[in-house]
Amino acid sequence: MVDAHQTFVIVGGGLAGAKAAETLRAEGFTGRVILIGDERDHPYERPPLSKGFLTGSQERDSVFVHEPAWYAQADIELHLGLPAVHLDRAAKAVTLGDGTRVHYDRLLLATGAEPRRLDIPGTDLAGVHHLRRLAHAERLKGVLATLGRDNGQLVIAGAGWIGLEVAAAARGYGAEVTIVEPEPTPLHPVLGPELGALFADIHGEHGVRFHFGARLTEITGQDGMVLAALTDDGEEHPAHSVLAAIGAAPRSALAEAAGLEVVDRAAGGGIAVDTSLRTSDPDIFAAGDVASAPLGFLEGTPVRAALPRSARLRVEHWANALNGGPAAARAMLGQDVAYDRVPYFFSDQYDVGLEYSGYAPPGSYDQVLVRGDVGKRQFIAFWLNDGRLLAGMNVNVWDVTESIQRLIRGGDQLDTAALADPSVPLTSLLP
Repeated sequence: MVDAHQTFVIVGGGLAGAKAAETLRAEGFTGRVILIGDERDHPYERPPLSKGFLTGSQERDSVFVHEPAWYAQADIELHLGLPAVHLDRAAKAVTLGDGTRVHYDRLLLATGAEPRRLDIPGTDLAGVHHLRRLAHAERLKGVLATLGRDNGQLVIAGAGWIGLEVAAAARGYGAEVTIVEPEPTPLHPVLGPELGALFADIHGEHGVRFHFGARLTEITGQDGMVLAALTDDGEEHPAHSVLAAIGAAPRSALAEAAGLEVVDRAAGGGIAVDTSLRTSDPDIFAAGDVASAPLGFLEGTPVRAALPRSARLRVEHWANALNGGPAAARAMLGQDVAYDRVPYFFSDQYDVGLEYSGYAPPGSYDQVLVRGDVGKRQFIAFWLNDGRLLAGMNVNVWDVTESIQRLIRGGDQLDTAALADPSVPLTSLLP
């Protein structure tokens, strides 16, 4: 039960936190809602930082979740530009960087993730970049424009989604791009070699150079500026700027220091939550990139039965923040919540748009099946195990995500010939 005398505190000024605050008010909560964010900007969405805002097709103001005036209108108290540095569970209080102590009745941790850093010489040079925050994107946008104008060289460490999207943006500005990736293809841990090679081809057609099977070992420079990036196989790549796009780590230190259950980093890290996004403390919840949740979307399927009961998943994508924040808010209000969304993300690179639904880590699938024409970049790829759908990726094919997700949830063995046949509607395969 909640009432007007209670205070709900949200630590995290991103999409998950903003949508949680919005949901609390929409559900009729009349108590205090306090939103704490360590950035000075109001909550914003992150996908444009490597897509539309970075390429110049979206204006800066378009990235914000709400107009600044909305928070006052909704009676949301903001503490921006101040990190939460300590969580006292016994006193039910959060201490901010300036010493302010904020008490709560219920708390949501939506602290997100932070970019992993290159642990090599030269990362202190002015031309080394990361991309996670709006300030990073603003800086990188100017860098890409300059590189394009001067025929400059950008070296990207990592051929994941961020690395590839920035590469596409950089080529749009005219910059020369080299991507260094230790795996044999882009997106290898997500898509495997079968589909990862496709993205090597797509970027290669747009002039991006790949250096696979190697890692950066040093960034050299002069007078504080980048000159080259060295790899562990002895290669030297000319560079005027370097982007580290080697993944992100959950910002779970606050929770860990407070004694909340956290997941081992080898298993993805993050704050352990149940299906209602409640942590090991009944008055503390977690959502978004930092939350590691059970695989509720597979519950009751043979696929789930084959996995360890302790299996969890931490999802670092927009849809998880968009939907997880509201789910956590409803759980904070005492509503019966079972967060079981199928993982989903999207990407735009050049003239290729895609959506991916599901979860198919390396070793989990025994077949990759394609419906459509890969050569024309218009197809759907399916990852299956024993005929059961684990994940699907539609490339320049639209309005099929709901069907793909329903097939994943169903967990049934499918007619793979029909699944591969574009003339057979996916809806006809639904249980």
